Amino acid sequence: MDLAGKSADAEIRRAPAEGVAALDRAVAILDAFTTADRSLSLAEIATRTGLYKSTILRLANSLLRGQLLERLDDGRYRVGPATFRLGALYQRSVVAVDILLPIMRDLSERSWESVAFYVRSGDVRTCLYRVESKHPIRYTIREGDVLPLLVGSGGRVLAAFSGQQGEPYETIRKTCNCLAVGDRDPETAGVSAPVFGPGRVLLGALTLAGPSTRVDAAFLQRMKRPLLEAAARATRAFGEDATMLEQASLAV
Repeated sequence: MDLAGKSADAEIRRAPAEGVAALDRAVAILDAFTTADRSLSLAEIATRTGLYKSTILRLANSLLRGQLLERLDDGRYRVGPATFRLGALYQRSVVAVDILLPIMRDLSERSWESVAFYVRSGDVRTCLYRVESKHPIRYTIREGDVLPLLVGSGGRVLAAFSGQQGEPYETIRKTCNCLAVGDRDPETAGVSAPVFGPGRVLLGALTLAGPSTRVDAAFLQRMKRPLLEAAARATRAFGEDATMLEQASLAV
């Protein structure tokens, strides 16, 4: 084999290792950001990662092209919009199922009522996951069903933590829950609480509901604490601080 051939072989063998190292460094740059950081300077990233500034600048160009990083007018960096898209995909993946369904089953076992998880989709909400009541007569909503946003406890919680102004949304933000009897349907009642992800991003609303003939306001009031505890448990599992929900559970 001639010298050129040997050089090409060496380059092929070296490329995977260099590629992995570059990826590790790029991940380290993204990991330098915490939920408390709006942006970081080049010097701050270098301090947190231990990487040379020249290395960071080279890798930052790739992250900028992929919209995983953004450079601000003052030269500082912040995470880019592609990270939000990846986060949303993660939240709706099997990992979200693995986190939410055990918590929902526990709440359903404790209450004997149906438990659902709703996400906002524009001006409506969608039932993403559901655990059925153990009672033969139950509140029937299926996974994938679309409901109005501004009626029902789940919709009102989603609206409140998406910035809806006025009442009852101001109170919902303070108490972290909404109890509704006959709001969307005169024959159903429910209580809901928000679930958050990293950066206090609203992931959805956890709802316990049933027929109003059985699930009355007094029953739902008793279930507020277990519901808020379940929402706090889910929020912690998604990597966000759940202090607000924990405090709300102690206040009911």
